[in-house]
Amino acid sequence: MRPTPLVELSFPGVRLFAKLEFANPVGSIKDRTAYWILRRAAERGEIDEHTTVIESSSGNFAAALATYAQLLGLRFIPVIDPNILPTYESFLRRTCETVVKVEARDETGGFLQTRLRAVQELCASTERPFWTNQYANEDGMDAHYQLTGEEICRDLPALDYAFIGVSSGGTIAGMSRRLKDQYPGVKVIAVDAAGSVIFGGAPKKRHIPGLGAGIVPPLLSHALIDDVVVVSEKDSAAACQQLLWEHGLFVGGSSGTSYVAVQRYADRMRSTPAVTAVFLCTDRGTAYMDTVFNTEWVRRLE
Repeated sequence: MRPTPLVELSFPGVRLFAKLEFANPVGSIKDRTAYWILRRAAERGEIDEHTTVIESSSGNFAAALATYAQLLGLRFIPVIDPNILPTYESFLRRTCETVVKVEARDETGGFLQTRLRAVQELCASTERPFWTNQYANEDGMDAHYQLTGEEICRDLPALDYAFIGVSSGGTIAGMSRRLKDQYPGVKVIAVDAAGSVIFGGAPKKRHIPGLGAGIVPPLLSHALIDDVVVVSEKDSAAACQQLLWEHGLFVGGSSGTSYVAVQRYADRMRSTPAVTAVFLCTDRGTAYMDTVFNTEWVRRLE
């Protein structure tokens, strides 16, 4: 897997870099997780041509798994919910023989726990299943230690702040450990969505997929986190617009969420000379045209 670009943005008082993960082959940071989990499973002999890969996903991870599973000649069953963006659902229905879409909300008001129960049922009823389990599979964490984090370490001689969104926990677990190996003083700022329960917040209905979760992902226990910033969906949408019109970056909701966290830390970062910071642009904005780039849709958010 080839490195993704790291570009410097105009951000007075801070050397701010955006890691453009939408440049991955299928279009998101989840390419790395899917690629690495399947690669390591194949190397250990855990999957073969008779395996059916199964996973719960809000979009990007399922799209990446669908692509890489097909390249390996494997069957893939994604479990999705009504919050999935139409672009992703359309892609999955064109690339997967079976797509399972749950409709019932769980006790948090979201769909994640319902999706995970559907995964367990599929694993019990499918011959030779392989659940990639993005919330607990340490190969997913290792992907971001070996790939995403390693690339940043090669590209930046110094780093003071890293803003990393949290959903399944693998990205921040792997990246935080690699970055702190290289830059012992770096501050890792976890970014979460309002309504997520990951850091103890009250559950709330969420509309923008990508960040946040209705469970505390097991991989989070491996992450080295210095602070947490929780962002509303309205602020995330506004930041996506700002990234487009001020920086020429056409990115999805999670990227906007992380950029809000950068802005909230701006004064603190500027108080120290020559600060370097990085955040992730996890996917492209194309799938979000009817949501975060739609003024009427954003106006209806709470």
